[in-house]
Amino acid sequence: MSDEIKKEEAKKEDKIEEIKELGNSNSTQETQQRIHILSIIGQIEGHGVLPPQTKTTKYEHVIPQLIEMEQNDKVEGILTILNTVGGDVEAGLAISEMIRSLSKPTVSLVIGGGHSIGVPLATASDYSFISPSATMILHPIRMNGLVLGVPQTFKYFDKMQERINEFIVRTSKMNKETLKTLMLQTDELLNDMGTILVGKEAVDYGLIDEVGGIKEALAKLNSMIDSVNKP
Repeated sequence: MSDEIKKEEAKKEDKIEEIKELGNSNSTQETQQRIHILSIIGQIEGHGVLPPQTKTTKYEHVIPQLIEMEQNDKVEGILTILNTVGGDVEAGLAISEMIRSLSKPTVSLVIGGGHSIGVPLATASDYSFISPSATMILHPIRMNGLVLGVPQTFKYFDKMQERINEFIVRTSKMNKETLKTLMLQTDELLNDMGTILVGKEAVDYGLIDEVGGIKEALAKLNSMIDSVNKP
C-alpha cells in the first residue's frame, strides 16, 4: 500500500471518529463551506457522565466547536439541528448562552423534539424553525433522586427556573405569564406538570418563529448571511 493510500485511509478513519464524537464530519478549521452544522442530539451531558449506551451531546465537545466557529472566518453562519430530550440544566443553559453570544447569523431547527433544557437551546439562535411533527415540552425543573428538603434547596431550584424562564422570554416572542402557565399545566403530562407543543402550536405561542424543514432553515440562514455581507 502506497503512502498516499495510507494517508487517505487515515483521513477516512479520522472523519468517522469525528462523526462519532462530535456529530459532524467537518471541523471548522478545515471546512470550506460558509455554513457550519451543530447537531444537538440525545441527552445533554454536563458534569456527570451518562451510561455509554445513552445517546448524548457532550458539553465539553460543544464548547470548543462554538469557539472555533466564532474564530473561523470561513464560517459565516451556524445551523443548529435539535432532537433532544433535555439533560443537564446548567450545561444546556451555558451552551444556549454561548450560541446566543455568537457574532455570526444563527438558525435552529427542531426536527424531533426540543424538550426541557432543549427549549432554550432552540430559542438561542437568531431565528428558529420546527418541523410539523416535532414536539417541545415545557415543564419546571424536576428534582430527581434524594433531595435535602431545606429552604435553601428550594430557593436554588427557584432561581435556576427563573434563569431558564428569563432566557426563553429574552430569546423568543413568548411572554413570561404564558410561559409560566404552560409550565404549570397539570392535565397533559402523566404524573408531572407541563405542556407539549407540537409543530405549529410552538409557533402560535411565540416560542418558535416558523414551521419548516432543512430547505427553509438553510434558505433563511443564507439570506441572513447575505444581508450581513451587503456592502
